[in-house]
Amino acid sequence: MRAIVFGSDQGLVGQFNDVLADHVASTLGPLPGEKKVWAVGDRVRLRLADAGLTPVGLFTVPNSVNGITRLVGQILVESQTDRGHGEIAQFYLFHNSPRSRAAYEPVSQRLLPLDETWALKLAQLPWPTGNLPEVIGTREQTLRAFVREYLFVSLFKACAESLAAENGSRLAAMQRAEKNIDDQLENLNQTFHRLRQSSIDEELFDVVSGYESLSGAKHY
Repeated sequence: MRAIVFGSDQGLVGQFNDVLADHVASTLGPLPGEKKVWAVGDRVRLRLADAGLTPVGLFTVPNSVNGITRLVGQILVESQTDRGHGEIAQFYLFHNSPRSRAAYEPVSQRLLPLDETWALKLAQLPWPTGNLPEVIGTREQTLRAFVREYLFVSLFKACAESLAAENGSRLAAMQRAEKNIDDQLENLNQTFHRLRQSSIDEELFDVVSGYESLSGAKHY
């Protein structure tokens, strides 16, 4: 059994990697057989190791959308090697999916093997035009090409959603930090003005008291 987990390499993302690692552990834990996990991101690798799923491989999180294609290519090459050795029976995919207002939730998908339910759902999709396609070559070659594209699109989509969720979480964390700084500045300014006013009041009270004392002494 093989699993790909898309996490983060950088901090300031709150519980982004912790929530994902817990979801991976709870999903793969009950399943039988040896678990081999690839981590995309060093921080999620550490969280997976803490959860008892030490990754056997590590990939670097792309810095932008332009780097996703290269990462997906590396994952497919590695998985193709394992399939050639007959090691992969099941292939799972884990990542955080963005939700509204910088929220996210961990999601999972079984990519391989392709089951009958997946095939039936695919067969029920309507063809966009009235012209049905023709298969050039053997059905086996066409099916393998479709499966490669299916894996590529699924991995690309997962990585893109993970990056969106990560950046959204980091932006929300920075906004919270900025709000906390503004609140602290406002509290400090209020404290400063209060202490300054109190000091001025004391000085005025001392001046008035001194004046009254001097005025009383003159009357005598």
